[in-house]
Amino acid sequence: MSKQYFGTDGIRGRVGQTPITPDFMLKLGWACGTVFAQQSAGSPTVVIGKDTRVSGYLFESALEAGLVAAGANVRLLGPLPTPGIALLTRSLKATAGIVISASHNPHWDNGIKFFDQHGQKLTDDIELAIEALIAQPLVMAAPENLGKASRISDASGRYVEFCKATFDDDLNLKTLKIVIDCAHGATYQVAPAVFSELGAEVVAIGVEPDGFNINAGVGSTAPTALKNAVLQHRADVGIAFDGDGDRVIMVNSDGDIVDGDELLFIIAMHRLSNGNSDAGVVGTLMSNMGLELALAEEGLQLVRAQVGDRYVKEQMVAHGWALGGESSGHIICGGLTTTGDGVVAALQVLNAMVRSGRSLRVLSSRMTKLPQVLINVPCDDVSVLDSPAVLVAKQRVDSALAGRGRLLLRPSGTEPVVRVMVEGNSETEITQLAEEIASAIGAAQ
Repeated sequence: MSKQYFGTDGIRGRVGQTPITPDFMLKLGWACGTVFAQQSAGSPTVVIGKDTRVSGYLFESALEAGLVAAGANVRLLGPLPTPGIALLTRSLKATAGIVISASHNPHWDNGIKFFDQHGQKLTDDIELAIEALIAQPLVMAAPENLGKASRISDASGRYVEFCKATFDDDLNLKTLKIVIDCAHGATYQVAPAVFSELGAEVVAIGVEPDGFNINAGVGSTAPTALKNAVLQHRADVGIAFDGDGDRVIMVNSDGDIVDGDELLFIIAMHRLSNGNSDAGVVGTLMSNMGLELALAEEGLQLVRAQVGDRYVKEQMVAHGWALGGESSGHIICGGLTTTGDGVVAALQVLNAMVRSGRSLRVLSSRMTKLPQVLINVPCDDVSVLDSPAVLVAKQRVDSALAGRGRLLLRPSGTEPVVRVMVEGNSETEITQLAEEIASAIGAAQ
């Protein structure tokens, strides 16, 4: 069965438009509480955390009411990064965790993400069961069976201590000056605390959320602010998170961006040097071919999953590997976390820097990214990708690249476009090839 509301990462949309409305959230909370009650002995316990969007107050209350109406007990965490909510779902032995966030989107969007008791994303079966109940009338539990709500006052402190514990005990950050960009989002309290308590000199930007400025000109999707701050303060490294803290990108002392593919490579090489590496790493269809080539030189494989952290995690489990991630900086350090964690991933990179005595620029220079061109082609009917003209153009491009690069055609999961991505050695050549494919798709509609 296809899902009506759930996408690859929960439910997301514009605030005030279905399904991101208070009445829907009330019903969603009730449906979740009912389904979770069927899976647990006694009353289920559900933790709720959020980022700093002003609409988080509204949806937190609506979800809480729905869950309590279904007989579930609720524990409110307040503003906390998504991976922190996954952590506390596990440590509090909760039945499930709920994240109110639209990640790197602007404040006028919001969304709901879920974790099961193990801090993993929900299975398709559970999501379908929740959707089936949303279509049914809301029936409250009997008054004596209603749930209760309470607030966890030290949630952020627990997450800070967890993050610090992922950094090697015999090391510290006292030799580093670090600029941290928290995107006016969920990491605005915890990230400065983590890095300063480990000894770094911290310059923090993007730490003044007002409910409306999340991701606005700051954070991992707008790295110019971080680059400028690193150069201004003559910092050793810069670290930027997205609004809910599950992504990270970094900037070296020269102001150059080090993206998720490069960070994944640095962590993989650090693990390899310590003798605890697996046979490979999981990336996605969008991972730069330079990552694949650099890993191969070190005897490691790259397996490409579909775009989306849940698909990365599925491939990590299938291969028994502990490291995977996306170019966007969503990196899963298995053995430490169950989901993408920007703070923990950054700490693993800093671990490699301090342990080796090498700068971020030197560590990332071991991998050379191939030029990559991405064109979004408006397209309402993805069946045109199978049209004769597009197939002929695709064959021409594949032949032109001939093992020196690759072509990827991918319908967007969030908007009516087809993403045309071409990678190769020559930026001029791949731009021409990408435009050829884009023209073929446009003409075939």
